[in-house]
Amino acid sequence: MEFSPRQCADLLDIARGVIRQTLAGRPAGIPECHDLDLYQPAGCFVSLHEHGGKLRGCVGRLDATEPLIAALSSAAVSVLGDQRFRHEPVTLAQLRQIELELSVLSPLRPVPNVLAFEPKVDGIYLSIGGRGGCFLPQVARQTGWSREQLLDRLCSEKLGVPPASWRRPEARLSVFTAIVIGPEPFERAIVSESVANPVEV
Repeated sequence: MEFSPRQCADLLDIARGVIRQTLAGRPAGIPECHDLDLYQPAGCFVSLHEHGGKLRGCVGRLDATEPLIAALSSAAVSVLGDQRFRHEPVTLAQLRQIELELSVLSPLRPVPNVLAFEPKVDGIYLSIGGRGGCFLPQVARQTGWSREQLLDRLCSEKLGVPPASWRRPEARLSVFTAIVIGPEPFERAIVSESVANPVEV
């Protein structure tokens, strides 16, 4: 799956619209869209960061059981309720300080062992005894963590189990790739006509 610059802009604008509506207390359904490519089934995550990189929310779904536009709309609503930030939720007034990033995911692909992945290319989904959690590929790119470090942190941060639990025989890993759109400022700068067309005085 690939997206044109126009489609990337449309996906970002759809997420912006859903987030604004949700923060304003209005129900945000699936937006109308005439681009049939955006109805292909795909998993999708929406991430919000403050300028400078501090995470303010990252929520989505891995499975490709819904059209992309539906998965994106659902993730855009859910990211505002990310439980890690329930004591400091993003508000309408803060959107000027927020950057928006979308990750459109390939289908999950099981691998033969838990170390059979490329950290800066693959996203990872680890399951152990009924618990599961994932890291997007951006995590390794941003942190530089090794395979073992990624798995340790995934166990402790997402699965709530001891860091070395990925070494247990029942641990299973699946991988995926992501098309990353953004990050872009949530509120795009508006260039005034006087700035765009300076006048000498």
